[in-house]
Amino acid sequence: MRSVSIGTLFVLALSVIGYAQSPAPAAQQTAQPAGRLPIRRVVLYKSGVGYFEHLGRIRGSQTVTVDFTSGQLDDVLKSLTALDLDGGRVSGVSYNSDAGLDRRLAGLRLPVGQQATRAQFLAALRGARLEVRDGASRIVGRLLSVEPHQQRRGDAVVSVDMLSIVTDAGELQTVPLDAGVGVRILEADLSQEVSRYLSLVASVRDQDIRRLSIATTGAGDRDLFVSYVSEVPVWKATYRIVLPDAKETRRPLLQGWAIVDNTVGEDWENVQLSLVAGAPQSFVQAISRPYYVQRPVVPLPERVLMSPQTHQGALALAGNGALTGTVTDQSGGTIPGVSVSVTGQSAQTVTTDRNGRYRFATLAPGTYQVQFRLPGFNTVNFSRVDVSGGMETVLNTPMQVGRIEESVTVSGLPQNNLNITMDGVSTGVAGGRGGGVMRSAAPSAAPVAPAPPPAQPSFSMRAGQQVDAMAAQLGDLFEYKLKEPITIRKNQSAMVPILNGEVQAEKVSLWNASSGATRALRAIWLTNATGNTLDAGSFSIVEGQAFAGEGLMESLKAGERRLLSYAVDLGLVLDAKGEAVPTRTTRVRVSKGMLIQQVEERQRRVYSARNEDSEARLLVVEHPVRSGWTLGGTIKPEESTPSAHRFRVPIAPRTTATFAVDESRTIDTQIAVAALTDDQVALFIRDKMIDATLQAQLQEVQRRKTEIFGLMQRIDKLEEESAQIERDQQRVRENMRALKGSSEEKQLVQRYVKQLNEQETRIDASRTELASLIAERQKAEAALQEYIDKIG
Repeated sequence: MRSVSIGTLFVLALSVIGYAQSPAPAAQQTAQPAGRLPIRRVVLYKSGVGYFEHLGRIRGSQTVTVDFTSGQLDDVLKSLTALDLDGGRVSGVSYNSDAGLDRRLAGLRLPVGQQATRAQFLAALRGARLEVRDGASRIVGRLLSVEPHQQRRGDAVVSVDMLSIVTDAGELQTVPLDAGVGVRILEADLSQEVSRYLSLVASVRDQDIRRLSIATTGAGDRDLFVSYVSEVPVWKATYRIVLPDAKETRRPLLQGWAIVDNTVGEDWENVQLSLVAGAPQSFVQAISRPYYVQRPVVPLPERVLMSPQTHQGALALAGNGALTGTVTDQSGGTIPGVSVSVTGQSAQTVTTDRNGRYRFATLAPGTYQVQFRLPGFNTVNFSRVDVSGGMETVLNTPMQVGRIEESVTVSGLPQNNLNITMDGVSTGVAGGRGGGVMRSAAPSAAPVAPAPPPAQPSFSMRAGQQVDAMAAQLGDLFEYKLKEPITIRKNQSAMVPILNGEVQAEKVSLWNASSGATRALRAIWLTNATGNTLDAGSFSIVEGQAFAGEGLMESLKAGERRLLSYAVDLGLVLDAKGEAVPTRTTRVRVSKGMLIQQVEERQRRVYSARNEDSEARLLVVEHPVRSGWTLGGTIKPEESTPSAHRFRVPIAPRTTATFAVDESRTIDTQIAVAALTDDQVALFIRDKMIDATLQAQLQEVQRRKTEIFGLMQRIDKLEEESAQIERDQQRVRENMRALKGSSEEKQLVQRYVKQLNEQETRIDASRTELASLIAERQKAEAALQEYIDKIG
C-alpha cells in the first residue's frame, strides 16, 4: 500500500510559497519550448513513491504537456497540483483515455475476440457477401456457416473447415478451406470494420504513453508550478564504518550512501533531490481507466528475504547518560574553546576541543539547561535538554558572531535534539518545521591548501570528507536533502553520499548459545552520535585499511545504541552447560485457614569461553529471557532486550573465562486446611515439608475431621431409616384401603394398626436422636474451625 503523508503536503506548501515569493532563476526567465515543463525537485520515499515538482515559464494561454505511462497516471491523478503563480489560472487538465481492449472490441460489429483464429474470424462474418476463389473457380454469395469436417487423406483422418456459401442463384455450395483458397469481403462498410478491428489489435504493441495536457489562461510570461506523486523504485541506504587503528585516538567514521534509480522515463537534469527515511501510507487506485464494474485493486505485499541477522535494541538501560555534540560557526567550521555548561540534576562545565567537540560523560537521567558561551559570539541557551540513562544525547549547535551581551534561547526542545540552524539571531530546530537557513555574517577565512596525500589514505583524510546532503526531521520522517542539484538520466541509477560523521563504536564478540554455534560473531556496539536518523540498510566494515565484513542494520535514531555483527570470530571457542532439571525447594506454612505451599526453583547455566588470540576480547553473551524467572547472582546484564539479557565478559589473551547465570522462580499453591486429605498430609510428612509442630496440628485436624465424618454417617443412617419407615407406612395404608369390605379386613387391620404404632414410636425416637447428632456435628465443626484458625 502506498500514500503520501501530511509531511509531503507540508513540503509542497513550503515549495509553493518559495516559488511564489522568489524570482525565477535566469535559466527559467523564458517560456519553455514546445510546452515542456522540466523537473526541478524530486523527493523519494521508502513506500515506493516519489514526489515530483515541475517549474517552468509559460507565455499567454499556453498548454504544456507531461508524458507518463498508464501505471504512473493513476498516482498522478490522485495527487496532481497545478498552480499558475503570476496572475494566470489553470483552466483544465486532460489526458488520453485508455479503455480496455476487450471493451473497445465489444464496440465493433464483429463478435470476435483479441486472439481470433481463422475459423472464428470467418464465423463472425456470417451473412456477409463474400467472393471465394479456388484456383480458376469463383463463387459469389453469402456466408452461411463455417463447420469442421473430417476427411480421410491417405491413412490419416484430418479436420478441414468447410465454408457453406449461398449463391445469388440460391444454390448452397460447400468449399473446403484449404491452402490456396482465397476469401474476399464484398461489403465496403464491413471491410472498414475489419480494418478497425485489426488496428485495435495492433494498438497493444504501441508504446504505453499517456499524455497529460495542462491548459493555462493568462497574459505575459508567468511561472507554472506542477507537482504530483508517482510510483518509483525504493531508494536504498548503505553504510561504510571505518574503524581506526589502535594507535589512533579518533572515533570510528560512518559514511552513508544512497542508491537512487530513475525509471520514470524522463531525465532528471539539475534537480534538487531529497531522500526521506520512512514509509508514509500509500495505495494504488486505477482512476485513469474508465470503470464499468467497480472492483478493488488489492496488490499482494512484497517480501524480501534477507539471510544476515539483525539484533534487537535495548529494552532496559542502566547507569548515567551522556551529552555530546559539535559547535560550529556560520560557515560550518568548528569552534574550539567554547565554554559549555549544564545545570539541572548536576552542574558541570567543559570546553570544546580543537575539533569543536564537547562531551559530558556522566550525567544523571533528567532535564538540563545547556549554555554555550565564547567572547565575540552570541551566547546560545537551551532550556530543556532531556538526557536518558544508558544513552548518548547529541546536541549540535552553531554560534553566530555578535555582541557579547546578545544571546539566543531555545526552549521546549524534543529529546535527542540533533542540529540547530540560525537566521540572524532567531533559531529553529533542525528537524522541526521552522528551521532557518545559516547565513554568514563575516567573511570566512582563506582556504588552507591541503597537504599532499600519503601513500595510503589515512583515517583522518576519510573523516575530513564533506557530506553532500543536509539532514532534517520531517515529523515522524527524516529527510536527506542533497546540497547541490544532481543529474540522473532516464533508466540510469546513481549513488550519492548522504552522511559522513564520527560515531561511537565498541568492538565486541557476540554469542548466543541458542544459535548452536561454538564460535562468536565479530560485532560492534554502535552508538549513533551523528545527530541524524540512520535508515535501515546494509553496512560494510573497513578495519586496518581492508574489508572486515558486512551485515544489515535496522533504523537507528540519534543517540540510540545497537549491536551490529559482521563476521565470525575465529579466536574464541565457547560452550554453555546448564542443569537439566531445576533444583526445587518447598516450604509449607498455614495462614488464615489456608495451607500455602511455596516451591522455589533454581537453575544455573555456566558459560565458558576460550580466547586463543593474542589480543584481549570483550565478549557479549546473550542469555535468553524466560517468563517468570528472575536473575540472581552477582553478575548483572549490561542491557536487556525483549528476548535476551546481554552480559559483558572481558577475556584476556590465551585464557579461559567462565561465569554462571543463576535464575529462580517461585510458585505458590494454596489449599484450605479443612480440605486436606490424609494422603496429602502423609506426603508432606514423608517429604519433610513440615515441622513436628505443624505435623501434629494437621494430624489433629484429620482426627477431628474423622470424628465429624462418623457423626455425618450416623446422621445419614438415621435419615435413611426414617425415610424407609415412611415408605413402609405408605405401603401399609394402601393395603388397608384395598382390604376394606373383605372378610380378612378386621384381622389384617388390627395387625397393620399395631405395625403403624410401632413405626411411629421408632420415628419419634429417631427424630430425637437425629437432632442430637446434628447439634453434636455442628459443635464439632465449629470447634474444628476454631482450631484451624489458631494454626500458624
